[in-house]
Amino acid sequence: MDRPNYITPAGYAALRTEYEQLFATERPALVETIAWAAGNGDRSENGDYIYGRKRLREIDRRLGWLSKRMKAAKVVDPAQQQDRSRAWFGATVTIADEDDQERVLTLVGDDEAEAGAGRIGWNAPLARALRGAAVGDLRRVSLPAGEKEYEIVTIAYPPGR
Repeated sequence: MDRPNYITPAGYAALRTEYEQLFATERPALVETIAWAAGNGDRSENGDYIYGRKRLREIDRRLGWLSKRMKAAKVVDPAQQQDRSRAWFGATVTIADEDDQERVLTLVGDDEAEAGAGRIGWNAPLARALRGAAVGDLRRVSLPAGEKEYEIVTIAYPPGR
């Protein structure tokens, strides 16, 4: 990996939970089903066996991916951010476009991004444009729909501990 995999503590916990659920619950149950199906004889027309093997490959592939992402993860707690006057990792930023349409976005790790919930990945074009911005700054970003200019209206971070 050429750049760090920044992630919030909540995002890392979600990856860990998914890994543990697949590894400790779903995979052993599937292995048991496959063993039972294999004992039934002809495997070429045994749907439980065929589907089980396919699903097991999917689970193993996902476990490998999750493992790599967790090893490369650099957990950053946004509540510990020192410079709260600028938009950095974990910031919740309100932006306004030329038509005064406001959007609220939180800059999170790429693995926990969910655009519909207002969480954009740290390496997304809009997030890169917002990095280091202060309230009142104008940022121009090239999006698939064309170039847009945004003004930073507010910047907030979770409360510190």
